[in-house]
Amino acid sequence: MKIGVLYGGTSAEREVSLSSGKGIIEALSKKGHEVVGIDFHPQRIKDIIDLNVDIVYIGLHGRYGEDGRIQALLEMLNIPYVGSGVLGSALAMDKAKAKTFFYKNGIRVAKEMVLYKHNYQKEQLNWDTNFPVVVKPNQEGSTIGLTIAQNEQELRDGIEEAFRFDDTVLLEEFIDGVEVTVAVMGNKGEEKALPVVEIVPKNKYYDYEAKYAPGMSEHIVPARVDDEITKLLQKNAVLAHQVLGCDIYSRVDFIVPKDGREPVILEVNTLPGMTSTSLYPDAARAIGLSYGDMIEKLVELSKNK
Repeated sequence: MKIGVLYGGTSAEREVSLSSGKGIIEALSKKGHEVVGIDFHPQRIKDIIDLNVDIVYIGLHGRYGEDGRIQALLEMLNIPYVGSGVLGSALAMDKAKAKTFFYKNGIRVAKEMVLYKHNYQKEQLNWDTNFPVVVKPNQEGSTIGLTIAQNEQELRDGIEEAFRFDDTVLLEEFIDGVEVTVAVMGNKGEEKALPVVEIVPKNKYYDYEAKYAPGMSEHIVPARVDDEITKLLQKNAVLAHQVLGCDIYSRVDFIVPKDGREPVILEVNTLPGMTSTSLYPDAARAIGLSYGDMIEKLVELSKNK
């Protein structure tokens, strides 16, 4: 096939997307496809309008890629693409709204407070849960703009930092536990959860460096959790994917608390990283799919949307 690959973009996750795009292009080329790579920019929409391909693989992350906007453009142009549609992408990107769907469907979420830039008054902030507190932009990924505040001053500073990246900021109780992730794959109604991956960062937290610098985190597959928790994580991952209306593939992140309580969902990633250190490819390898075979599989599934 002739396949367009969109990568790069203008979000804060550009560097990650450049790496994902490189891997996707190389994998598709090795599978014998004719590949057209486009470093996407919203001011160069003509690059997309003039695109003559059988399908598009979206290797973008963050805004203008993962939030439903590029999906809407491709649909208006009647160009097929890999992955979730407009609504599923937009809902998953909006962490606060997504958590409402998770909660209503019985998936445990962390206690939260949503702040809006237009009416935020720091002197009126009333966070009544213990520290530490997780502070993050509502629509960013890769821990960009994220702070784990240990006290009141760090909380206020973290809010100001998060507002640099988004007009909506999410405060969440910190859950002490093991971070795990579950890859989901399949057409609607046929989704399957892949083996649970446990994340062991070399840094104190699973931050940007731990995510993307080689050797800064260890991925253990399958995760060192008991069978009952494994089944619950996989069940909730597929459920979260479905209730947001996601399609083809996603990666769902959780914390397994050390206190033995039910796992807490963090978010659904509709365009998970596809770099050499990324989690989704590790989960695919655990079921016998090489990186190239995984990319090919996602393309094949998307042809049947």
